[in-house]
Amino acid sequence: MTFKLPLLALLFVAAGAMAADSDRDSRDLAKALAGRTAGKPFDCVNPSWAGSPQIIGSRTLIYHETGRVLRNDLPDACPGLDDDSIIVSEVHGNQLCRGDLFYTLQRGSQIPGPRCRLGKFTPYTKPKS
Repeated sequence: MTFKLPLLALLFVAAGAMAADSDRDSRDLAKALAGRTAGKPFDCVNPSWAGSPQIIGSRTLIYHETGRVLRNDLPDACPGLDDDSIIVSEVHGNQLCRGDLFYTLQRGSQIPGPRCRLGKFTPYTKPKS
């Protein structure tokens, strides 16, 4: 019985931290897509145009291109995906496509994280005025 109260307190602290992360992720996503309109999703992108993605939570990557932003919602959460992760994409051919795998490296580490799968790329562009 004496362990129930500390365990319950620990669960409340963890739930609060998760809610704070979720709020921050929502703000980061809104900021990345602000003033832009979603286009029709597509399967592949030229990796040299996409550059390094911005990581938002454990399921969303934002690629910044000239004139547009590409949102990639991963089909599954990617463990270990956080602001300090370096993403290493496994490109086969000359395109980065839905279903392609990537893994993460933590800065200063050479041990790869789990492999994760990309989703479709949704372009977001600013309306022409």
